[in-house]
Amino acid sequence: MHPLDHIVVAAYLVFTLGLGIYFSRRQSRREFFAAGGSMGWMVVGLSVMATLFSSNSFVMYPSAAFGSSLRVGLSLVAFTLMAPIVVWVFIPVYSRLRCQTAYEYLEQRFHVSVRCLASGLFILLRIGWMASATYAASLVIASVAGVPQVAVILSLGVVAIVYTMLGGLRAVMWTDVIQFFIFATTIIVALGLLIAHSGLGASGIVQTYFEGRSAMVIDFTPSLTLKYGSWAILIGIFLEGLSAFGADQVAVQRYVAARSERTSQIGFGINLLGMWIVIPGLLAIGVGLYSYYEHHPAELLPILEQGRASLAPNTISRLVVQDAGQAVRAANLQDQALPQFVRVHFPPGMVGLFLAALMAAVMSSIDSGIHSVTTAVVLDFRDRLCPAWRPQDAARDVTLIRVLVFLIGAISITLACFVGPLGDVFEIAKKTTAAFGGPLLAVFVLALFVRQASTRGVFVGALLGAAITMLLMERCPNWFSVWFWPLGFGLAMAISAIVSLAWPATASRQRTALTYWTVMRQEPVAHNSTETEPLEPVE
Repeated sequence: MHPLDHIVVAAYLVFTLGLGIYFSRRQSRREFFAAGGSMGWMVVGLSVMATLFSSNSFVMYPSAAFGSSLRVGLSLVAFTLMAPIVVWVFIPVYSRLRCQTAYEYLEQRFHVSVRCLASGLFILLRIGWMASATYAASLVIASVAGVPQVAVILSLGVVAIVYTMLGGLRAVMWTDVIQFFIFATTIIVALGLLIAHSGLGASGIVQTYFEGRSAMVIDFTPSLTLKYGSWAILIGIFLEGLSAFGADQVAVQRYVAARSERTSQIGFGINLLGMWIVIPGLLAIGVGLYSYYEHHPAELLPILEQGRASLAPNTISRLVVQDAGQAVRAANLQDQALPQFVRVHFPPGMVGLFLAALMAAVMSSIDSGIHSVTTAVVLDFRDRLCPAWRPQDAARDVTLIRVLVFLIGAISITLACFVGPLGDVFEIAKKTTAAFGGPLLAVFVLALFVRQASTRGVFVGALLGAAITMLLMERCPNWFSVWFWPLGFGLAMAISAIVSLAWPATASRQRTALTYWTVMRQEPVAHNSTETEPLEPVE
């Protein structure tokens, strides 16, 4: 690394810490958890996008395009299809009930036990997601910077924990906004350098990528093992997106921080627009990497040397240079293609920008995760189940919340050091979320649209759905990981329906059920309104 790269990286880290210090002034509980309900649509939209589309995505999409195909690009279609449901169903419900967490609604609809179960599933999901997201980008940072991966995880984790502890949600959201622009700038720079160094031009890169290969964009072959199969992407990513943007506290916390329901809806539109810019850009990087290394395969040999343990004995000695790209993909080392190009071809200063983008992605994953998990622990468990534990002194309450942020952050970054054996970045991301995210979404769908759903039904369904999905993950390691999303969701839905039929809710409870249509008869309330107390649960 050039000294200029060190300056760029240091400047970014100092700036993020400065944001935390700046926003630490006059922190109250509501300011820490919801930024006072005062955030505008641009900040909400870019924060949602940067948070849920962070370090996993930065590594995953180029790696997928370089390693297998562009079929993962159908994620854009899935995200677009789920967007109207988030905008016109989930956001209005949270806004009109003035929920502080997504899981408050489930208590009002069912019982406090369902609220705690759903919040618990979210906490497990998000801690696993934080660990996988942190691992993904730290792997690349360590490779480019030439430092141990554990050191990267620990150092970035400490910085993220510190500014989250100090500045609360406002610092987290503004950091996300900055991260988005660094992210976008890095994509543009990487694409420009790939086109320049390949000497092929954009049309030549595309021609090389598709030459002699089929089913690169779509493949509707019905298979549970086909990687990036179109059915799996469309169905699985649709459900994953609906869960992430509709039933996940990370996103809901940003809707709560918005000035109004309309602000949240516009912000989500900005989020979707950002996806349509960033995902194609990252896939284009993967296409460029494939085409570049087809013409310069010798540059991949250092990756094979470093990943010798992943190869069969004597593979490197027998390797024909022209087959280096195929060997990298066969050894599941495609995650290293982008950092190898950065090391060799990025000019001084641009390597620092690339590292800053990855650091921003890592810290965005950590800060948003630990903040939302802390919110769920405090509001859904401590305040609801043990209200006597909440200090009467507001300043002491904020101090205890900050201690909890530190503890949750420490757990997450520790786990990030041990997720590598789960597979490549894509596999890690899906396996650590699907078992809990699918059943969690099923609970919300039943709550919103099935009046006959009972407390016992959704509780048993979610619990067994998550347990069976984890068992299937262990027993069927060759299944494409995205399929575990519809499996978890479908199992939870089916079991909940059966149990609800066997032990139905009372007729009076069904009549007063707080479904979507009941909620929509209420008038929207500004999030920064003084009317902040949630509605009483339906008995």
